[in-house]
Amino acid sequence: MAAQQKDSLVASKKERKVVPFTEGLSSIDTLAKEVDPVEQMELMASDTIINDDAMALLAEGKAGKYNLQDHTEAARLDSLWMKELYEYASSFDEMYDEVSNLVIDQKNPLNEEEEELYVYDLPTDSLKARLHKLNQKTPFNVAYNPSLESVIKSFLIRKRGLMERMLTASQFYFPLFEQQFDNYDIPLEMKYLSIVESALNPRARSRVGATGLWQFMYGTGRQYKLDVSSYVDERSDPIKSTEAACQFLSKLYDIYEDWDLALAAYNSGPGNVNKAIRRSGGYKNYWNLRSYLPRETAGYVPAFLATMYIFEYAKEHDLKYIKVERPYFETDTVHVKSLITFEQVSDLTGVGLEELKILNPSYKLNVIPYIEGKENTLRLPKRAIGKFVSNEEAIYAHVKKELESKESPLPQLVKAAEENRIRYKVRSGDYLGRIAERYGVGVSQLKRWNGLRSNNLRIGQRLTIFPRRMPRTATASTEGEASSTGGGTLGAKVHTVRSGDSLWTISKKYPGISVENLREWNGISGSNLIPGTKLKLCDCSS
Repeated sequence: MAAQQKDSLVASKKERKVVPFTEGLSSIDTLAKEVDPVEQMELMASDTIINDDAMALLAEGKAGKYNLQDHTEAARLDSLWMKELYEYASSFDEMYDEVSNLVIDQKNPLNEEEEELYVYDLPTDSLKARLHKLNQKTPFNVAYNPSLESVIKSFLIRKRGLMERMLTASQFYFPLFEQQFDNYDIPLEMKYLSIVESALNPRARSRVGATGLWQFMYGTGRQYKLDVSSYVDERSDPIKSTEAACQFLSKLYDIYEDWDLALAAYNSGPGNVNKAIRRSGGYKNYWNLRSYLPRETAGYVPAFLATMYIFEYAKEHDLKYIKVERPYFETDTVHVKSLITFEQVSDLTGVGLEELKILNPSYKLNVIPYIEGKENTLRLPKRAIGKFVSNEEAIYAHVKKELESKESPLPQLVKAAEENRIRYKVRSGDYLGRIAERYGVGVSQLKRWNGLRSNNLRIGQRLTIFPRRMPRTATASTEGEASSTGGGTLGAKVHTVRSGDSLWTISKKYPGISVENLREWNGISGSNLIPGTKLKLCDCSS
């Protein structure tokens, strides 16, 4: 009887196919994957355990959870793996600072104490032999020089923990990157660029606003058709941003016909590379141009090559990492037919919030919007997709009822917050609690909006804030200097320019608003202001 039931369940699911994260295309709801017989048997076995019967949207007691079943051990393993990826998001700041401040010279930068910590010695002759071997199998110019040796040894000692974390997280993302690079005939070693760029954090945001795994600026992202709106930032979508990175890198290689220079141009822009070529007297070898490039770019390619070396020879240097038996998760996508929040999806399907954020990183506010004529997708693990699809009508009815029961519908709340978004520059003495209190928000909100995994802040760091109130110095209008068009507690939205005003003096009157904010919000390119002009003090349309 048990065998017959098992066969019946398998037969009923024969048409359902599952896609690994690495092969997803968000334009369709269901994707296919070819599996070998052993994998097929494993899938069939797991299907006999998962119950995909229509769920009853009835909360069980006070817990507010729904009666959806899953394979307990598989769910536990998935949860542990997603927790690892979620916690690794904090690695971005460490890698960003390392590359930005990398000191490259002709001497080994390690002091005697650090040398003693380096148990696994790396003789120069061994390094030369390994780099020569790497050079034979990659189109990058991997050649020994003392500068590269110093970076490799620095990474192996000072950033050893970071490299071990990247070895773990790469098992989730690298299969996706390799498939896309192969489609575009880009060297597969280019996958290591994502570590240098973002430390494999899809929600990473640099100090200058570059975002996502591949760190696209706003303009470049739009150039490659990555949507950026109040709800969505496709620069954080692993699949779409990787496609855009492939297109961008391919164009750069068409220009320079050299992958090292393509990397340099990806980081600093073709203009800076072209200037370096001119200043060097026409050289086109990266190492001959390095001293003419911006400081960050001068350390960028060495950091990439050092990362490549460390990954290729991780075993030789006894780097420890968590080996994942399943390097990617079987997932599927569904087009949403109504606005729905991550919290609601989590409650209804049992998928943890951290896992939803990892699988759907392009949704900025943990909300998936529904927009007529545009397809927004929700990516879920295989164990949950069947339950969601089988119960869509009940789910959307439940979501609608829940949103209507609130005092203000979620879309209006989000819209109001977006209209009053500010970019705050961290000053000396600032800490998250102080900033949160100043703007009437929670520390957890500040961390979520800015992808922060710790409470540490840097002076000069930019924070995105959706304030519930503005500091008193910004809300008070004096002698007609500023007038509020929004009213309430959100404070002044317009400043009327007076004689003697400059962008700098205006920014000082409104804490949290910078000169760059004023330029962006008002389309100002110069510095001359005309008395009587009304300047917007928020990223709003009115």
